[in-house]
Amino acid sequence: MLDLNEVAMFVQVAHCGSFAEAARRLSVPSATLSRRIQQLEARLGTRLIQRSTRKLTLTSAGESFHERCGPAVEELIDADHLHAADNAEPSGMVRVAAPTSFFGFFQMEWVEEFLAKHPLVRLDFVLSDLFVDLIADRIDVAFRGGSLQDSTNVIRRILASHGELIASPSYLAAHGMPTELEELREHECVVQSSAGGSATWHLQDMNGMQKVVRVTGRFNSNAQEVLRKAACAGLGIAALPSILTASDIAAGRLVRVLPQYTRAGRGLSVVYPSRQHRPLAVTAFADMAVEKLSHQDRVRAFGA
Repeated sequence: MLDLNEVAMFVQVAHCGSFAEAARRLSVPSATLSRRIQQLEARLGTRLIQRSTRKLTLTSAGESFHERCGPAVEELIDADHLHAADNAEPSGMVRVAAPTSFFGFFQMEWVEEFLAKHPLVRLDFVLSDLFVDLIADRIDVAFRGGSLQDSTNVIRRILASHGELIASPSYLAAHGMPTELEELREHECVVQSSAGGSATWHLQDMNGMQKVVRVTGRFNSNAQEVLRKAACAGLGIAALPSILTASDIAAGRLVRVLPQYTRAGRGLSVVYPSRQHRPLAVTAFADMAVEKLSHQDRVRAFGA
């Protein structure tokens, strides 16, 4: 007779693609999880999982077994989660992946409020402008910009911000405010890292017409947060997402340049490694973040 706990563990491992991640989600040691899967394989008389030092794959027997029992097990787990959710309190570690510029627009006060409301939750932020592997790096939820094509993740677009040209008052006082797009060629611009310190900005005017201008600058970086700080320090004109520059403009640290032109924004999406078995703490944090960021975007859009 099969042990339903072992079957549920196998389904979780197959779903996560990793013993370590499955063990974390099930709150059991990896060694225990591995031993229980071996016991299940012994009961069935066949190998279900092919293990290596770097990855895990299902055998043909494992794929067949997962197809037969996976959906039923996941429904039972989800039903149990729904039943327990009414009385459960979010708890545990939530690992959040986000771009380095994240706390340029995500207010630390929101984090403080969230942790005060949920005293059993811990947050671990992994900030990088490179896309991390959500499973391999044990990420519970990620915030990513740009067009996302990875169908293995669950993606929810939450912002569609545009880019704008900005510079510091000190830079404009020293170099003058450009009045025509072509004048940008004569200005110092802080741009994304590229060979030769130049970039091509694709802009759109108020009539929806596309414009292209080639700009150069002596300060480059691959991180938008660094470009924002460089613009605030007076190193040149930058083209950055409006969500990243809004607080600096409100405080007078930055000024809009050629406001009749905008740049297609990368937007922002919230990404989960899976739709199933999402810990309550992960859902609570993601819902809070989406609500706060969406409200901030609406306020800025209507000028409130």
